[in-house]
Amino acid sequence: MIVRRIYFAVAFLGLPLTILLGLLWAPAFWLLVLVIPYVLIGYYDIKTTKHNVLNNYPVLGHFRYMLEFVSPEIRQYFVETNESGRPFNRIIRGLVYARAKGQVDTQAFGTQYDILTVGYHRANHSLAPKDVDVSEERVMLGGPQCEKPYNASRLNVSAMSFGALSANAIRSLNGGAKDGGFAHNTGEGGLSPHHLAEGGDIIWQIGTGYFGCRTSEGGFDKDEFAKKAHKDVVKAIEIKLSQGAKPSHGGVLPAAKVDAEIAEIRGVPEHQDVISPPIHSAFDGPTGLMEFVQHLREMSGGKPIGFKLCIGDPSEFMAICKAMLETGILPDFITVDGAEGGTGAAPVEFTNRLGMPLNEALIFVNNCLRGIGVRDKIRVICSGKVATGFDMVEKFALGADMCNAARAMMFAVGCIQALHCNTNRCPSGVATQDPVRGNAIKVPEKRKRVHRFHDSTIESFRELLGAMGKATVAELRPSDIRRRTADERERSYAELYEFIEDGALLADNLPQAYAEDWKRASSAHF
Repeated sequence: MIVRRIYFAVAFLGLPLTILLGLLWAPAFWLLVLVIPYVLIGYYDIKTTKHNVLNNYPVLGHFRYMLEFVSPEIRQYFVETNESGRPFNRIIRGLVYARAKGQVDTQAFGTQYDILTVGYHRANHSLAPKDVDVSEERVMLGGPQCEKPYNASRLNVSAMSFGALSANAIRSLNGGAKDGGFAHNTGEGGLSPHHLAEGGDIIWQIGTGYFGCRTSEGGFDKDEFAKKAHKDVVKAIEIKLSQGAKPSHGGVLPAAKVDAEIAEIRGVPEHQDVISPPIHSAFDGPTGLMEFVQHLREMSGGKPIGFKLCIGDPSEFMAICKAMLETGILPDFITVDGAEGGTGAAPVEFTNRLGMPLNEALIFVNNCLRGIGVRDKIRVICSGKVATGFDMVEKFALGADMCNAARAMMFAVGCIQALHCNTNRCPSGVATQDPVRGNAIKVPEKRKRVHRFHDSTIESFRELLGAMGKATVAELRPSDIRRRTADERERSYAELYEFIEDGALLADNLPQAYAEDWKRASSAHF
């Protein structure tokens, strides 16, 4: 190849010519500092079989890999527009940062979004705005079968485990929750000392790995659960069935993050990948799930018990609804996770191609609960890219009672969306177990930012609710949110989706869109 001929000419002629020149003019020997490494690297590249590019383009090919290494940062800082970044664009990230820091969060000169593009959504305002009472910021979590209900904020910290996040990040989130009077979900990684260090309210999540209440064989340890569930700081327990970013796949904690502390908390070997099973071993099927809910409720002393899932096959959630009817056991809450939700590590295909988006999932879950006549007895919590007051208003209009935020809370702590969560090299110290990187997070300051972000977002939600002419969350309807469609028209969610009446699934004439799935659903199995 001509490329190699040129290289060999440089390698075998340039080196002796440099030496000869050095004999005639001593300073020329300094050229060997460049020539010798060039020759050695080029020779290695020609002989290597690992990289085709280096084999064909010795030395020069390394520039390709250097540019590839920094390309994510180049795209983020120089290429993406304010509204084009993913998963969160620069407008949303900037808003979260400003609110967390207590800085100006207003915008000059008008919207930067193309409000005529397909998919753009908005709310209707009113010429008779209302003053929304602060009591709308909170809601009671706990149904008729719950003995110890919890007065929860409308916005809480979504599930993020210690291990996925650093110790200081967890402590900052929990400290912010303590200061702001909202709840902090532990994630499936267990109730770690860092979740308890600052005294914030806890929603303890129990995943398929049963971390924190796990037997040596990996099963559910009821005695360990009961001991921790009775802690005053634990306000509710959430059974994780599936997650939006990786539905039907167990949680993944890379080996690089599994240090001695993580291994002890989770009851797993050090420096090995921790991959939770995709299904629970403590129960089987929808009826078993309901019985497990009741079992946890009794063992926790009557605290709110719910479960979290991403909607997949509609008949499987309907099977859970049938199990509620047959057993008479109701969860206190259901957390609906959208496919757009985040994660520290997940297989690409699972993240990109499985799961129902949050808005459609919320509508479906509400329809099912209304269809069996229990919607007023169960709180619906949603999670999946909730970051602003408008996000909250939109989700409430579609049927949610509460919202959980994960990545937005990470931004408040200092996350810069570097997308290195799965490498243990998070540059901001948020999603890493590297103690040096993690220590960059100063807990006293960052807990204030989490608190400020929460309060500012809640205030924005109340202002928007009032601007829409609503005095309470209960007045919001799907017709209040409008979405631009491909025919250059706007349609409300009430026009785009079917909404069913209370008890409709128990009637003789089932809604057509739900009839086949309801028929297939069985309380005996998923």
